Amino acid sequence: MTEKTDIYMTGVGGQGSLSASTALGEAATRAGLKVLVGEIHGMAQRGGIVESTVRIGSACGPIIPDGRADLLLGFEPVESWRALPKASPRTMVVTNTHPIVPATVSMKGDDYPDPDFVVAQIRAFCPNTLAIDATEIAREAGNAKAMNTVLLGIVAGTGILPFDAEILRAVVMANVPKKTIEANERAFDRGVEIGGQQAG
Repeated sequence: MTEKTDIYMTGVGGQGSLSASTALGEAATRAGLKVLVGEIHGMAQRGGIVESTVRIGSACGPIIPDGRADLLLGFEPVESWRALPKASPRTMVVTNTHPIVPATVSMKGDDYPDPDFVVAQIRAFCPNTLAIDATEIAREAGNAKAMNTVLLGIVAGTGILPFDAEILRAVVMANVPKKTIEANERAFDRGVEIGGQQAG
């Protein structure tokens, strides 16, 4: 665990990736660390690509140079694949394997690539890749919308973040609707368990 961590996040509008980047930034601040959060909304409300960055520690700006991300956090497999220019073989990748077919693809009749193939391409470039159906885990926890909470828990569990998992857990629970707290707690804790297994 170091005190400088560059996180590149990508997904599709409506998946909660921007909320996740905000939570990571707030957790870093609570831990007394310098942090810069940058967001590229794209066509978020129409299911378009959403990208954000969280730079914890010494950084001159919110943009992560190509090949410099310490962590690539993907909320959708193809978007994780597309974001590989930000990564390097040393980058840790945590990606959801549950696909979301963009409207532009379905309307054109194009084929969505096989998720297993996509993950294999990611893993070939970044050997330290954890690919898991975080959407299904969130459903099992009681709220499919808690997929982003599962991913945050996984990241916290790996030990890559320069602050304790409990700080991030507290931030997440303070910002979800009260009626979903229990489901989000289960989602986060399950994620931490999975991340810890990866780290071990």
